[in-house]
Amino acid sequence: MYPGMMWWWKHARRHGCGEGARAEEGGWQAGPWGHHGHGGDDFGGGGAFGVRRPLRFLAYKLNLNEEQVAQLAKILDELKTERAQAAVDDRRTVAAFADALGLEKFDEPRAKEGGDLRAKSAERLRDAVIKALGKIHAVLDSGQRAQLAYLIRTGVLSI
Repeated sequence: MYPGMMWWWKHARRHGCGEGARAEEGGWQAGPWGHHGHGGDDFGGGGAFGVRRPLRFLAYKLNLNEEQVAQLAKILDELKTERAQAAVDDRRTVAAFADALGLEKFDEPRAKEGGDLRAKSAERLRDAVIKALGKIHAVLDSGQRAQLAYLIRTGVLSI
Protein backbone atom coordinates (compact mmCIF):
# COMPACT_ATOMS: atom_id res chain seq x y z
CA MET A 1 0.00 0.00 0.00
CA TYR A 2 1.26 3.50 -0.75
CA PRO A 3 2.56 5.01 2.52
CA GLY A 4 0.52 8.19 2.07
CA MET A 5 -2.67 6.12 2.15
CA MET A 6 -1.96 4.62 5.56
CA TRP A 7 -3.12 7.73 7.46
CA TRP A 8 -6.33 7.93 5.43
CA TRP A 9 -7.04 4.23 5.81
CA LYS A 10 -6.48 4.25 9.58
CA HIS A 11 -8.52 7.45 9.96
CA ALA A 12 -11.46 5.96 8.06
CA ARG A 13 -11.40 2.77 10.12
CA ARG A 14 -11.02 4.66 13.41
CA HIS A 15 -14.16 6.70 12.72
CA GLY A 16 -16.41 3.72 12.08
CA CYS A 17 -16.44 3.91 8.31
CA GLY A 18 -16.48 0.26 7.46
CA GLU A 19 -18.42 -1.99 5.15
CA GLY A 20 -21.27 -0.17 3.50
CA ALA A 21 -19.83 3.32 3.94
CA ARG A 22 -19.60 5.42 0.81
CA ALA A 23 -16.56 7.39 -0.33
CA GLU A 24 -18.70 10.48 -0.95
CA GLU A 25 -19.77 10.39 2.72
CA GLY A 26 -16.15 10.71 3.79
CA GLY A 27 -15.81 7.03 4.66
CA TRP A 28 -14.03 4.09 3.25
CA GLN A 29 -15.87 2.32 0.47
CA ALA A 30 -15.76 -1.43 0.57
CA GLY A 31 -14.59 -3.12 -2.57
CA PRO A 32 -16.31 -6.06 -4.23
CA TRP A 33 -14.70 -8.44 -1.72
CA GLY A 34 -15.90 -6.80 1.47
CA HIS A 35 -14.12 -4.42 3.76
CA HIS A 36 -10.88 -6.35 4.11
CA GLY A 37 -10.20 -6.84 0.43
CA HIS A 38 -10.10 -10.62 0.71
CA GLY A 39 -11.27 -12.87 -2.05
CA GLY A 40 -14.48 -14.73 -1.54
CA ASP A 41 -17.92 -14.66 -3.00
CA ASP A 42 -21.14 -12.71 -2.97
CA PHE A 43 -22.69 -15.08 -0.46
CA GLY A 44 -20.84 -14.07 2.67
CA GLY A 45 -17.74 -15.74 3.93
CA GLY A 46 -14.71 -16.99 2.10
CA GLY A 47 -16.21 -20.20 0.81
CA ALA A 48 -18.24 -20.97 -2.23
CA PHE A 49 -21.61 -21.24 -0.52
CA GLY A 50 -22.08 -19.05 2.50
CA VAL A 51 -25.38 -18.20 4.10
CA ARG A 52 -24.96 -14.72 5.54
CA ARG A 53 -25.37 -12.47 2.49
CA PRO A 54 -28.22 -14.27 0.75
CA LEU A 55 -30.02 -14.41 4.07
CA ARG A 56 -29.47 -10.71 4.63
CA PHE A 57 -30.65 -9.98 1.09
CA LEU A 58 -33.78 -12.11 1.49
CA ALA A 59 -34.55 -10.64 4.90
CA TYR A 60 -34.44 -7.17 3.38
CA LYS A 61 -36.28 -7.89 0.12
CA LEU A 62 -38.99 -10.06 1.67
CA ASN A 63 -39.31 -8.10 4.92
CA LEU A 64 -38.81 -11.21 7.06
CA ASN A 65 -39.33 -11.27 10.82
CA GLU A 66 -36.78 -12.74 13.25
CA GLU A 67 -38.38 -16.20 13.37
CA GLN A 68 -38.51 -16.42 9.57
CA VAL A 69 -34.86 -15.38 9.33
CA ALA A 70 -33.84 -18.10 11.80
CA GLN A 71 -35.79 -20.78 9.94
CA LEU A 72 -34.49 -19.62 6.58
CA ALA A 73 -30.91 -19.69 7.91
CA LYS A 74 -31.35 -23.36 8.83
CA ILE A 75 -32.78 -24.19 5.41
CA LEU A 76 -30.00 -22.39 3.54
CA ASP A 77 -27.35 -24.04 5.71
CA GLU A 78 -28.69 -27.51 4.88
CA LEU A 79 -28.74 -26.63 1.20
CA LYS A 80 -25.19 -25.26 1.43
CA THR A 81 -24.02 -28.57 2.88
CA GLU A 82 -25.66 -30.56 0.11
CA ARG A 83 -24.17 -28.32 -2.57
CA ALA A 84 -20.71 -28.76 -1.03
CA GLN A 85 -21.17 -32.54 -1.15
CA ALA A 86 -22.20 -32.26 -4.81
CA ALA A 87 -18.97 -30.36 -5.50
CA VAL A 88 -16.96 -33.16 -3.88
CA ASP A 89 -18.85 -35.73 -5.96
CA ASP A 90 -18.14 -33.70 -9.08
CA ARG A 91 -14.41 -33.80 -8.39
CA ARG A 92 -14.63 -37.57 -7.89
CA THR A 93 -16.50 -37.89 -11.17
CA VAL A 94 -13.87 -35.94 -13.05
CA ALA A 95 -11.15 -38.07 -11.46
CA ALA A 96 -12.95 -41.25 -12.52
CA PHE A 97 -13.24 -39.99 -16.10
CA ALA A 98 -9.57 -39.03 -16.13
CA ASP A 99 -8.59 -42.45 -14.74
CA ALA A 100 -10.63 -44.16 -17.44
CA LEU A 101 -8.88 -42.18 -20.17
CA GLY A 102 -5.37 -42.27 -18.71
CA LEU A 103 -4.75 -45.97 -19.21
CA GLU A 104 -3.42 -47.69 -22.30
CA LYS A 105 -6.86 -49.19 -22.87
CA PHE A 106 -10.08 -47.29 -22.13
CA ASP A 107 -11.54 -48.43 -18.79
CA GLU A 108 -15.28 -48.40 -19.52
CA PRO A 109 -16.39 -49.67 -16.08
CA ARG A 110 -14.48 -46.85 -14.40
CA ALA A 111 -16.07 -44.28 -16.73
CA LYS A 112 -19.52 -45.73 -16.01
CA GLU A 113 -18.78 -45.53 -12.29
CA GLY A 114 -18.01 -41.82 -12.70
CA GLY A 115 -21.18 -41.29 -14.73
CA ASP A 116 -23.29 -43.10 -12.14
CA LEU A 117 -21.78 -41.00 -9.37
CA ARG A 118 -22.61 -37.82 -11.29
CA ALA A 119 -26.21 -38.92 -11.84
CA LYS A 120 -26.71 -39.89 -8.17
CA SER A 121 -25.20 -36.62 -7.02
CA ALA A 122 -27.49 -34.63 -9.33
CA GLU A 123 -30.51 -36.54 -8.00
CA ARG A 124 -29.52 -35.86 -4.37
CA LEU A 125 -29.01 -32.18 -5.11
CA ARG A 126 -32.35 -31.99 -6.94
CA ASP A 127 -34.12 -33.61 -4.00
CA ALA A 128 -32.41 -31.26 -1.54
CA VAL A 129 -33.43 -28.19 -3.56
CA ILE A 130 -37.05 -29.38 -3.81
CA LYS A 131 -37.12 -30.11 -0.07
CA ALA A 132 -35.65 -26.66 0.68
CA LEU A 133 -38.19 -24.96 -1.58
CA GLY A 134 -41.01 -26.75 0.23
CA LYS A 135 -39.68 -25.61 3.59
CA ILE A 136 -39.24 -22.04 2.34
CA HIS A 137 -42.81 -22.10 1.02
CA ALA A 138 -44.05 -23.09 4.47
CA VAL A 139 -42.07 -20.31 6.20
CA LEU A 140 -43.20 -17.43 3.98
CA ASP A 141 -46.61 -15.78 3.68
CA SER A 142 -48.31 -15.33 0.31
CA GLY A 143 -46.90 -11.85 -0.39
CA GLN A 144 -43.38 -12.96 0.48
CA ARG A 145 -43.73 -16.05 -1.71
CA ALA A 146 -44.87 -13.88 -4.64
CA GLN A 147 -41.89 -11.56 -4.14
CA LEU A 148 -39.48 -14.52 -3.92
CA ALA A 149 -40.94 -16.02 -7.09
CA TYR A 150 -40.45 -12.68 -8.82
CA LEU A 151 -36.80 -12.51 -7.71
CA ILE A 152 -36.18 -16.02 -9.01
CA ARG A 153 -38.05 -15.45 -12.26
CA THR A 154 -36.15 -12.23 -13.06
CA GLY A 155 -32.76 -13.80 -12.29
CA VAL A 156 -31.96 -11.58 -9.29
CA LEU A 157 -31.84 -14.71 -7.18
CA SER A 158 -30.81 -18.16 -8.39
CA ILE A 159 -31.41 -21.57 -6.97
